[in-house]
Amino acid sequence: MHSNHLLLEEPIRMAMIMEPPKPSFFPAMTRIVGTLGPWSRSVEVISDCLKAGMSVARFDFSLGDAAYHQETLENLKTAIKKSKKLCAVMLDTAGAELQVINKSENPITLQEDDKVVLTPDRGQEASSGVLPIKFDGLAKAVTQGDTLFIGQYLFTGSESTSVWLEVDEVKDNDVICNIKNSATLAGSLFTLHVSQVHISLPTLSDKDKEAISSWGVQNKIDLLSLSYTRHADDVRQARDFLAKLGDLSQTQIFAKIENFEGLTHFDEILNEADGIILSRGTLGIDLPPEKVFLFQKSAIYKCNMAGKPAVVTRVVDTMTANLRPTRAEATDVANAVLDGCDAILLGAETYRGYYPVESISTVGRICAEAEKVFNQDQYFKRTVRYITEPMTHLESIASSAVRAAIKVKASVIICFTSTGRAARLIAKYRPTMPVLSVVIPRLKTDQLKWSFTGAFEARQSLIVRSLFPLLADPRHPAESTNATNESILKVALDHGKASGFIKSHDRVVICQKVGDASVVKIIELED
Repeated sequence: MHSNHLLLEEPIRMAMIMEPPKPSFFPAMTRIVGTLGPWSRSVEVISDCLKAGMSVARFDFSLGDAAYHQETLENLKTAIKKSKKLCAVMLDTAGAELQVINKSENPITLQEDDKVVLTPDRGQEASSGVLPIKFDGLAKAVTQGDTLFIGQYLFTGSESTSVWLEVDEVKDNDVICNIKNSATLAGSLFTLHVSQVHISLPTLSDKDKEAISSWGVQNKIDLLSLSYTRHADDVRQARDFLAKLGDLSQTQIFAKIENFEGLTHFDEILNEADGIILSRGTLGIDLPPEKVFLFQKSAIYKCNMAGKPAVVTRVVDTMTANLRPTRAEATDVANAVLDGCDAILLGAETYRGYYPVESISTVGRICAEAEKVFNQDQYFKRTVRYITEPMTHLESIASSAVRAAIKVKASVIICFTSTGRAARLIAKYRPTMPVLSVVIPRLKTDQLKWSFTGAFEARQSLIVRSLFPLLADPRHPAESTNATNESILKVALDHGKASGFIKSHDRVVICQKVGDASVVKIIELED
């Protein structure tokens, strides 16, 4: 850990606390991932979520089937057209999830200090004494004293709907447990989590592969959230699988770190993945509660230095059923932003919560306040220090663009890019102003047909803090004349003016390629 972890600008003026928030085009620079589900899948609600600041829609395949998600996605497409807001699509796999089956769907009441048997015999009926599970190897994996958790929506922290068990003895294939708290389990499937024990199930299950190769390919998903990532090899295997599917070779893989094993191999996983999701719900069970913040801070720091997006989950659980978060939750969201996270992922809050739109706008407002006091200067110095000399050409251009923009108090940085890499590098230095990433489509052919690239790159930047993509008109090949660049720049500036974040007499920093050279220029706008 580094001693310069205080990423707060000093001193904070008390007057700022009294200031009413100004209306702005961007709810916040930090991104919000919303999970679409029963309460948030109509065109109207999705449109409101987009307007409130959701830039990535997450489809959780551990719940609902492909047809259900397809219907939701069609509604998302309509909402995007209606609201004119770009949105990326993330498929979240079920992963190596252990499940308890309750065929009768009758509620099961478990009493503290009683015993319950976990059995792989799926012919048995679930009851307060026996719980059949979809995994034959549990008895081999656990030993006396191990901790297990079971719940429908596991780990909400609401203890009446999830149960904490301790292994008492292992008998053949059955595991006999002591019940540590009274709870009622309702529903047909519950998740079982075994704390700090290796579970020999593949990270990409057959069900996941099926979902990706049908639904994922059909919809050209932008991001894949790989649940229960435990090793760098999990990411490599997923990447090979995507590459074989052809259409998904550009899909980015976000490794979801949810247990002790993923934590142990964090550095190798980060090296291999395109981004990281810190699944604090499940992690909060694998780790003692007092260690969760440490993991969050060091993991975000590592992601920041690698220039890869870090996403934090489980932030405003109480908003699932309430219009306001608790004080602790509001502080927690702000701290994630000050730690340097790129995005906040809302799960239950938007999936089954009654206030999906309010959850997004509340989180957006908290992020915006935290961004105002984010200590950019310290962050910038730390990031530059971390890089091994000599700096690459692209890295030096990106850091110069941010330094210049801050010195001249530019209102925006405009970056022309075809792969999106230059824009991501600029965002890595966490500028205090938005980065308009003008993605210039490239023409490519597979000998059979011509196609433009660019849409993937534009949408994938929607999970990166402070990056706001614009897709340039493919009729302007980027490599052509200076006049073309000028006309694209004019479109970008007009967009900024129309959206209200560029005004006359503002300074704008532009980062673009001219021939073989990359240049950073500062322009001052006329009236």
